[in-house]
Amino acid sequence: MTEMLLKYFREQQKQAETERIYNTQCPYCSMQCKMQLVEQTHVKRKTYKTIGRDNPTSQGRLCIKGMNAHQHPLHKDRIQYPLLKVNGEFVKISWREALDYIKEHVTEIQEKNGADALGVYGSASITNEEAYLLGKFARVALKTKYIDYNGRLCMSAAASAASKTFGMDRGFTNSLQEIPFTECIMLAGTNIAECQPTIMPYFEKAKENGAFIIAIDPRETGTTKIADLHLKLKPGSDAALANGILKVIIEENYLDERFLQERVNGFEEVMQYVASLEFSVIEEITGVPLEKMYQAARMFGQRETGMIFTARGVEQQTDGSAAVQNFLNILLSVGKIGKPRCGYGAITGQGNGQGAREHGQKADQLPGYRSIENHEHRMYIADVWNIEEKDLPRKGVSAYEMIEKIHDGEIKGLFLVCSNPTASNPNANFVKKAFEKLEFLVVADMFESETAKLANLILPASSYLEDEGTMTNVEGRVTLREASFPRRGEIKHDWEILCEIAKVLGKEEYFSFSSAEEIFNELRIASKGGIADYSGITYERLRAEKGILWPCRSLTDKGTERLFETRFAHSDGKAMMVPVSNQAIVPKAKITKKYPLYLTTGRVVSHYLTGVQTRKSASLSARNFESFMEIHPSTAKKYEISNQELVQIESSYGRIVVRSKFSEGIRPDTVFVPFHWADSQNVNNLVSEKLDPACKMPGFKVSAVNISPSVKRSSY
Repeated sequence: MTEMLLKYFREQQKQAETERIYNTQCPYCSMQCKMQLVEQTHVKRKTYKTIGRDNPTSQGRLCIKGMNAHQHPLHKDRIQYPLLKVNGEFVKISWREALDYIKEHVTEIQEKNGADALGVYGSASITNEEAYLLGKFARVALKTKYIDYNGRLCMSAAASAASKTFGMDRGFTNSLQEIPFTECIMLAGTNIAECQPTIMPYFEKAKENGAFIIAIDPRETGTTKIADLHLKLKPGSDAALANGILKVIIEENYLDERFLQERVNGFEEVMQYVASLEFSVIEEITGVPLEKMYQAARMFGQRETGMIFTARGVEQQTDGSAAVQNFLNILLSVGKIGKPRCGYGAITGQGNGQGAREHGQKADQLPGYRSIENHEHRMYIADVWNIEEKDLPRKGVSAYEMIEKIHDGEIKGLFLVCSNPTASNPNANFVKKAFEKLEFLVVADMFESETAKLANLILPASSYLEDEGTMTNVEGRVTLREASFPRRGEIKHDWEILCEIAKVLGKEEYFSFSSAEEIFNELRIASKGGIADYSGITYERLRAEKGILWPCRSLTDKGTERLFETRFAHSDGKAMMVPVSNQAIVPKAKITKKYPLYLTTGRVVSHYLTGVQTRKSASLSARNFESFMEIHPSTAKKYEISNQELVQIESSYGRIVVRSKFSEGIRPDTVFVPFHWADSQNVNNLVSEKLDPACKMPGFKVSAVNISPSVKRSSY
């Protein structure tokens, strides 16, 4: 009888189970892998799992972050209602009260101090629609010139370099599908094995097919393990290393002279400058043996096809833009661009790092990659927005420079969307003090981040599971993120929040959108004729074609798989080479007796950005629950540091305490700390506020530090 009852109850339970599937795509890196959330309802509980979906970019693959992405939007700490700070504590209020509060303070601040007393700080993790709307909100609803975004800390150097060299910036000049068939690959400052794991099979396939892979990194990583040649350079010496490789290419005549004559300007000046350099000096600056430079140059020069990829290791420096330009000089010198299996890729960090910088969040840009200082561009966008050109604000300043203006009292109120600048910016102690000076801080986010804790008002924002919209991935492919998971509490989409604020500010006629698709259709018009032209892309096409590479200029345009086949985007159709100095215009940190080690920063596979989302995932947090300092054992011995010991790291900007982690794969003169933690483990407390003069990128990758055991040892 007992067995019969058990069998009956099992059958009843089985019949009671239901399953729902929600289509979406990963909220993390720029691969933007398609995925499905599977929700199973059992008799007494629900369970969730995430699985990959086939798509042109990641082909159904997911990494550890993607597989556990659903854990953070379902977390118990998710903000579900507007929260107002009263007597130092957040209390729940209604949306009506929140909007009235915003209206009152916006009006008061701008009446007293002018329109530019308010700023907007955006994100490269929001959808194209929301990035576009945020730019419009700043310039039409608030009429402020002060808007920038956290992508300034990520992609600005590569974007600036590509724009100067090619005349336009799309992350990849080719589609990912060409990578497995190229013959030589240079990976400069990129650890794709941990940062974009689902892109790795493209490079692994290339290696299987006989490609020679060159990795440039001060550390041995999961990425350098696939390399045939690892150039373990000193942090910050990338521009000089590129000069060394270029010098070999010129001297051994691997040049594509016809290509240089017909399609490139500036080569003669570059050749003359490089000829003046001494190999011995470059060897001293970089720490890379001359014979390895020769090997890299010969392999890249001799092979018929080749590609160069850069990422934060090269770009997050005070000469990051110039360093990338120098790698592009290498590419142009051998004519490996605009041809099959030849090209450049800037491996974007954030989920919408490409699209978010194309449509108006940057201080100097309007939608479609138009310039806010160009009269024709201003006239076009003013017409799309139905405003007078004279009412469109001029250029503002970069993200960190906005924070300086907050500190100086020029910006008194800030709207912050999906970002955590007190943790992500350099000189983080200064940044926190600046935010504490704000009279008015409104944050739209999913959690109480380190920055949100300083807010006057937090607005509950939707997650990737709930917020439909387009994203533009690492290769420039516009994708549609489906999102139909039900929202809890009073959560709203970022675009809905902006429209409702605009309404109470009397700007409803400019923000009367009822769906993300409506916003996208206006974005299409705003981008038409611009460099980043989305006008031929529709939601219907994206669903049918699984993504389209821009530019796509008409409904019959299939998109652009490979850029620059016949001409570059400069007015004369040619690319521009420029000489790049071995020394940065803005001096980098130098190791000294007081600060004798280089510090460089980066990511680990289980976390994303400042960790606000991934640290809410039990599965991911368990893999890396605290920060660490990677150090060579010989260096640790010199400083009397044991493995897995708490260590104090100090620069001239601050100090942190993290746990040591021995590694034979890092240079003895360098330590590495990931940047996913805040407060006393925030490595950005140690980083200088100096910026690249071309793109305003901070120099995260090069700091000078000293180290010591955190706890003083007693002597007996």
